[in-house]
Amino acid sequence: MKVELYHNKEYTTQEELVNAMISWISYYNNERIKVKLKGKTPVEYRHLALRNIV
Repeated sequence: MKVELYHNKEYTTQEELVNAMISWISYYNNERIKVKLKGKTPVEYRHLALRNIV
């Protein structure tokens, strides 16, 4: 997160930084595909794992 959000970027307001962080976290959890998770996003993998436990 540090590299993607802070390095070589300037934010003029705290709100701008917070919005960037929220967007990055949403991307990280909902859109980013992980090979370790069998091509699923973290949220998709978690939902599948929970369904298989119950």
